[in-house]
Amino acid sequence: MRFRRETAAPVADPARGIELRGVGHVYGDRMVLADVDLHLTERRIGVVGANGSGKSTFARLLNGLVMPTTGAVLVDGLDTRNAVREVRRRVGFVFQDPDAQIVHPTVAEDAAYGLENQGVPAAERAERVAEVLDRYGLAGHADHPAHLLSGGQKQLLAIAGVLVMRPVRIVFDEPTTLLDLVNTRRVAQVIEELEQRAVVVTHDLDLLEGFDRVLVIDGGRVVEDGPPDSSIAAYRSLMVHR
Repeated sequence: MRFRRETAAPVADPARGIELRGVGHVYGDRMVLADVDLHLTERRIGVVGANGSGKSTFARLLNGLVMPTTGAVLVDGLDTRNAVREVRRRVGFVFQDPDAQIVHPTVAEDAAYGLENQGVPAAERAERVAEVLDRYGLAGHADHPAHLLSGGQKQLLAIAGVLVMRPVRIVFDEPTTLLDLVNTRRVAQVIEELEQRAVVVTHDLDLLEGFDRVLVIDGGRVVEDGPPDSSIAAYRSLMVHR
């Protein structure tokens, strides 16, 4: 399968990027993130950390699925607290479990869901859905029940449902955790070939090959921030000494 590149709509300034200013987040009385100050502008950014480190909460902050308890998250200067609708048009989100993202009975209906919410006209909607399903090898399944797809096909459908809305950035929250090796490679290829900028939270360190920047989160704090080689080495060392 060959994945063609998706062209992002010109709605954001990549140089401005995503800014986290003094961000903290608390669930009840439990601190999940603290003192996060980052400016995310690179094309490919990886995020690694142990289970419970705060990395999934971090990912959800980037498009307003979670709001900071303290500080602010800005996307192209837009605060997620008061411009969440526009932020989500710019930053798509792919969940770890595609079943959490697939909400309509057929493949084509599910891919069209976000466009319907955006009020995209029916003819354009059909054209964009057909194009994205063809790109990811799902055109022959357009009228099939989405829940009968394989695990890999479901993840591709979840990605297609985000890409069809043409965001400029995409956040992936552990997109290969539930996949076998073949489908892991397919998803890795999709991410590699995207025109959009991507932030990828993952336990699969091989997925980060060729990335521009990798963040290591531990105990709710960013403890390493640099090129993949140095950040992954720091992460491995951190895990060894647990």
